[in-house]
Amino acid sequence: MSDLSRPQGPKIIAVANQKGGVGKTTTAINLSAALVEKGKRVLVVDLDPQGNASTGLGIELEDREYTTYELLLEDLDLKDVIQETEYPGLSIVPATVDLSSADIELLSAEKRSFLLHDALRQTQMDAFNFDYILIDCPPSLNLLTVNAMIAAHSVLVPLQSEFFALEGLSQLMMTIREMRQSGNKELRIEGVVLTMYDKRNNLSQQVEHDARSNLGELVFKTVIPRNVRVSEAPSYAMPVLSYDAQSKGSVAYRALADEIIQNNAA
Repeated sequence: MSDLSRPQGPKIIAVANQKGGVGKTTTAINLSAALVEKGKRVLVVDLDPQGNASTGLGIELEDREYTTYELLLEDLDLKDVIQETEYPGLSIVPATVDLSSADIELLSAEKRSFLLHDALRQTQMDAFNFDYILIDCPPSLNLLTVNAMIAAHSVLVPLQSEFFALEGLSQLMMTIREMRQSGNKELRIEGVVLTMYDKRNNLSQQVEHDARSNLGELVFKTVIPRNVRVSEAPSYAMPVLSYDAQSKGSVAYRALADEIIQNNAA
């Protein structure tokens, strides 16, 4: 069902960091909402068994009949697994805890690392006219994350502005290099975005200095501030851009969307 001779489809970005609690799902939700606000059509693929991106975009558990589990392991029609959210232009393939067993089942599957790649490149995908697909990866470097990196054009890395943040980043960079060698030679780093940033905190400033010194232009100019509105929004099952459109978090995610669009304009 995958046709690799097709013209370029949507830009596929994996949002990944093997460390939990760095703002990965928050970034996937709010960046997707910001891109939609700027007139883009976006699909979020929830690849985390916790299903937080699905919850954060208002998809109730009982409404997740078909999920990323079926997308990977069953030959379902895309229109059955892609759900529209209440935000026009923003769709999602939701996840449930069922996905936690997919890692084991994938081991016996033929082309097990390419299942998501092929699913997202079906000719049916053209009818949705997506500009971007954001994959919210699980907080580990498992077979699901490998699928995401094989499927993606680039990896966006949320980096928490805290001690040891850069230490974990080196392992992720090695994984990305391995993916280039083993299955996706075109994979690149979209950028590293500093999250939970507090400009009053010396540690945040030090992490930013170290990140920019080591990674240079790979670090986005935009930093995502530590902002109570960003933290509150998921409990209302909505992006911060809808919860409080004028909050510092909303402004930052709009700026990040601008950088992403500019990066991919060429």
